[in-house]
Amino acid sequence: MKTQNKSDSKSKVPEDGLFPEIIRENYKGSDKLKGKKALISGGDSGIGQAVAVHFAREGADVVIIYKESDDDAKETQNLVEREGRKCILMKGDVSEKSFRKKCVDSLKKDWKTLDILVNNAGIQFPENDIKNISDEQILETFNVNIISMIALTRDLLTLMKKGSRIICTTSVTAYRGSDHLIDYSATKGAIATFIRSLATNIAEKGILVNGVAPGPVWTPLVKETFDDLSSFGKDNPLKRAGQPSEVAPAYVFLASEDSSFITGEIIHINGGDFVGG
Repeated sequence: MKTQNKSDSKSKVPEDGLFPEIIRENYKGSDKLKGKKALISGGDSGIGQAVAVHFAREGADVVIIYKESDDDAKETQNLVEREGRKCILMKGDVSEKSFRKKCVDSLKKDWKTLDILVNNAGIQFPENDIKNISDEQILETFNVNIISMIALTRDLLTLMKKGSRIICTTSVTAYRGSDHLIDYSATKGAIATFIRSLATNIAEKGILVNGVAPGPVWTPLVKETFDDLSSFGKDNPLKRAGQPSEVAPAYVFLASEDSSFITGEIIHINGGDFVGG
């Protein structure tokens, strides 16, 4: 996967999606997450990769959970290490209980505590006709996108303390639906409800739970799952898709002390596609 980490001299934001911008060249870290330890599922590319690099520039060490792409994961690790922070890679299927246990046990041994959990792993299978959505696809999409999220969060809560943050990636599709991503959008709606429910449940522990609902963003997942990208992201007021570099700062905000009075909320980053909630 090719990424762009320097702003184009003619345009600050590359708009063709060929070289997703992970972090702006002029993004200045200010130790907002100095000394913090973060785990990011689906952190090897796209939004997850951008979050990892932004966290590192703000002073955090990160663990990246990824399923398949060693090249993407190593690239993320290199980008984090260039920022002077540690990046641990954990390869496996987050929907498998044995792998989740391995991750939790490893963190208990190496880190003892966890300050930030970013639930970002997700899959999607576009299908225009609901009759073509198999039971197997439904189960896989729900297992990866929401069931494993609940289970991983539950298990990692034992490492979290007052002031820790949980940030979940939902989607604009949770609010306006999607005629070609029916099962995917259903999981994203479930994630939005999970955020609100968990935030209330653990508020007394001082652990904050929030989310980010991106609209169309240039990521490898988009390119791998859609055949025609000619109109991708052009139905919002800004008439373009976003870049990972435009989404990740919201995760920094939610992970930092700047959001200390916010829980159960979702930030919408979608180019002006106004939605409720």
